Amino acid sequence: MNQSLSSIQIILLSTILMMNLYTFTLFYIDKQRAIKHKYRISEKQLLICSFLFGGIGAWVSMGMFRHKTQKLIFKLSVPIAALLSFVSIMIVLFYLS
Repeated sequence: MNQSLSSIQIILLSTILMMNLYTFTLFYIDKQRAIKHKYRISEKQLLICSFLFGGIGAWVSMGMFRHKTQKLIFKLSVPIAALLSFVSIMIVLFYLS
């Protein structure tokens, strides 16, 4: 079980990690802008980033910042996006070796 990751696995996992960090940051920025009554990041952009492998970051940020937790579309879609991100990670780790 002491197997190292291939280059493609490292690249894919890094991409997924970066997308999750980016999405997490987007939710944080949008929350801060909401507090200050400034120009907001669109819900469409937040959801698109969530489904482009940023679902885990979106889900964590929703809980951590209590942002978008009352919106039904986010309550339903972000956990699905997080599951898709998790499944993608598992595929990269176990099926692309």
